[in-house]
Amino acid sequence: MCSGADTDILQNSSKAEQTKFAGIGGTVFFTAVMATIAASYALYTVFDNLYASIFFGLIWGLLIFNLDRFIVSTIKKSDTKWSEIKQAIPRIILAVIIAVVIAKPLELKIFEKEINQVLLEQKNELTLANKEQIANQYTPEITSIQGEINQLKQEINTKETSANTLYETYIAEAEGREGTKLLGKGPVYKEKREKHDATLQELQLLKSENKEKISAKETQIATLISQQKNQETTTQPIIDGFDGLMARVNALNSLPWLPSFFIFLLFLAIETSPIFAKLLSPKGEYDFKLQDAEDAVKVWVTQKVNQRKEMLQTDISLNEKVYADISEEEELYDYKRKKARELMQQQADAFHKSQQKIIG
Repeated sequence: MCSGADTDILQNSSKAEQTKFAGIGGTVFFTAVMATIAASYALYTVFDNLYASIFFGLIWGLLIFNLDRFIVSTIKKSDTKWSEIKQAIPRIILAVIIAVVIAKPLELKIFEKEINQVLLEQKNELTLANKEQIANQYTPEITSIQGEINQLKQEINTKETSANTLYETYIAEAEGREGTKLLGKGPVYKEKREKHDATLQELQLLKSENKEKISAKETQIATLISQQKNQETTTQPIIDGFDGLMARVNALNSLPWLPSFFIFLLFLAIETSPIFAKLLSPKGEYDFKLQDAEDAVKVWVTQKVNQRKEMLQTDISLNEKVYADISEEEELYDYKRKKARELMQQQADAFHKSQQKIIG
């Protein structure tokens, strides 16, 4: 049944013929089983649902079974090998395509550990690249704000240095080491002390104002860093989920090609073996009986077509003779003449009435 053979003819054939077609049918059946397993695994990597994967895998297996059965059953043995080869060429091409479709998911399962290692490396690279891209969005702004903070701190340091300098100046004046060189707190000392006190007040005010500005800018930087971390956390699951069917196929292609190629050759051999078995095997008892049955049907159909042609030709000849005889009868001629006269009179009356209506 799986080989697509006529079971009625095969049951009346020899055991050797039955064994040959049982082998062909077994190959077709187990190819469909492997196609079901391969499709179920491939679909599981897509849907992550066991029952849906098995269901659609069974449908795919039945489709492959039907295609293989059709390919094998439509190859007919003929008197010349070249005609058989011409029959087989398109079927071999289709078998190659089916072999690729079946082998690829099984390759993914067989080399799953190696593929997972490749995917892990790719995920790590994607994670680093993702962090770098996100950082490029926030780093310029953070750097700019940090520069503003440094500028505010520099203003405080500059003012503080100025205040310290003024402090040393008026102390040195009081001690007589610099300025007027007079010991004691004279008018020059008071002038320098007032200048220092004014600068010190400005320093305190500047520290207070810049501290608020620095605090606000540090809060802004903390917000940007938090947004950056949140974006990294949000996008990471997308990278973690980078293990779909296409990603695994690409990862498989990055592995050495020779093992995958041999697996493909194995399934190609399995898929094309029924075709080559039919091509290489000589005509057997089943083939002769099948050809005899088909020839009998062909002869019967040809006879039916010829009979219909003869019946049609005879009917045409009889009709011609019958109408020829009737056309010579005087009674039929007079009757038809009478009816034609009545018809012409009715047409003349109808035309006269229509003209009267137009004239008014």
